[in-house]
Amino acid sequence: MEQILAKTKFSDPTSDKKPLIISGPCSAETEEQVLDTALRLAKTGKVDVLRAGIWKPRTRPGSFEGIGVTGLPWLQKAKELTGLPLAVEVATAKQVEEALAHNVDILWIGARTTVNPFSVQEVADALKGVDTTVLIKNPINPDLELWIGAVERVRNAGITKIGLIHRGFSSYGNTEYRNAPMWHLPIEMKRRMPELPIICDPSHIGGRRDILQDIAQEAVDLDYDGLMLESHIDPDKAWSDAKQQVTPERLAEILDGITWRHEHTDKKEFNSALDKLRGQINQLDDEILLLLGNRMKVAEKIGLYKKENNVTILQTNRWNEILERGIAKGEKLGLTKDFILKYFDAVHLESINRQNRVMNEDK
Repeated sequence: MEQILAKTKFSDPTSDKKPLIISGPCSAETEEQVLDTALRLAKTGKVDVLRAGIWKPRTRPGSFEGIGVTGLPWLQKAKELTGLPLAVEVATAKQVEEALAHNVDILWIGARTTVNPFSVQEVADALKGVDTTVLIKNPINPDLELWIGAVERVRNAGITKIGLIHRGFSSYGNTEYRNAPMWHLPIEMKRRMPELPIICDPSHIGGRRDILQDIAQEAVDLDYDGLMLESHIDPDKAWSDAKQQVTPERLAEILDGITWRHEHTDKKEFNSALDKLRGQINQLDDEILLLLGNRMKVAEKIGLYKKENNVTILQTNRWNEILERGIAKGEKLGLTKDFILKYFDAVHLESINRQNRVMNEDK
């Protein structure tokens, strides 16, 4: 296990070692399916860790909820045949005990568990005194503090080998992805906890196999430390999440199609050019902040006039006018509508806060 991880970025996220690739079926269904999948994945030479769902927390009852402990000996046999270490999701103390008793090398805490501090604490308590690797998926909802809290609970249990898995977030109105990636959240998580490796799970973000490579490429471009992709010998007949799984051979094609990049280079010409461009970015950022500061001063003056004339802070017609004007001008400049809306929402909220202070400072 340690030898395999030592060859990947998981052992040292700052190195140029290859990313960690975790793959296997969404669910262990039969012994034949597990062993066949494992052997075909091993044959590609591209997979570092074999994964399979043993216990499956489903959104609604009646769905296949995993084969349970029965499937763990199948994984043990797959490990013996391929030499690949094993990764399994756990959500209870009993599941932790069963997985470790069957020589599972990596445990991961799923999104539905991360969202519940009581469940995370139960798993953490079961891990005390254990030397293993634990990966923690982001919670279903976009809550960075819950994700951080899960890490802290596992770390407080004495676990030192901890990694993160980004599997996307549930969001109302999301249609393109099964779970919206919201890349800014794992980026912020990485900023706050730079010592933790982070793996992307394109299967759960995408929810369908035709966009897995694009999602994986974006993760690689953002310097993720590995990928978790679900693979099945006959994806269309899978007992769970059939649409997002691919055959081991298709997995190899996806990985071959990715452009693997490095965070650093020793080329002096590149570094010199990059430093100049970053200097321009810094200068532009300073100018933007100066303009925003001046804009807020104007907003405060408007708040003062509203106070003197007993007018409400929010003027809906004016807000709609600002948005329509901003979207039209922004799109001409090559800015996306989504970015413009987020930008103006942030600016508008700060303007409202400033005007609110001005209008209520005497109270």
